[in-house]
Amino acid sequence: MALTDLLPRALLLLGLGFLVANVRVAVDLVRWARRRSEAVLVWRGRTPPFYGLSLGIGVLLGVLILFKLFVQLQPPSRFFGELMMFVYYGYALPLSTRIRRGLYADGIWVDRGFMPYTHIGGLSWREGAPDTTLVVIARDKGTARRLDVPGPLLGEVRRHLREKVTAHDIDFVGAALDLGGHDAREDI
Repeated sequence: MALTDLLPRALLLLGLGFLVANVRVAVDLVRWARRRSEAVLVWRGRTPPFYGLSLGIGVLLGVLILFKLFVQLQPPSRFFGELMMFVYYGYALPLSTRIRRGLYADGIWVDRGFMPYTHIGGLSWREGAPDTTLVVIARDKGTARRLDVPGPLLGEVRRHLREKVTAHDIDFVGAALDLGGHDAREDI
């Protein structure tokens, strides 16, 4: 197999991977748009590492697509991989930074998506600078997700989570981290 045959196939596979990533970001944006009116205590998340470089990649991919479309007169099917990468770096990634992290009426928006209070099996805090990190453990999967909480909002976040535990919206009983015989509000 020649390199000229391998490259289009590799770009097609990359395009399919980026299509999946674009769909995931789009689903998160739709979920957030529906949920943002129920925000209780939210803040802007950190920008991803190398965010400026990612935007630069998006611009270069846009220029490459315009070149292939108008100079080389290629049909869009010939640059599917580049197009999906452009959509991700040029639109999906910048739009995903607009999602507000924090506490909503029915759950917590952590760094990797939304987790309803009913799915939370444990909470833990990791102290650090400049922010404190809330580690949210899923009840059924045993996976942990993180949320960086800005220092000035830390007290309000702890108070709100204690209220959710008191109201049994967050219930540690029977969860993977159920230690039994103690007041779960003290864990917050």
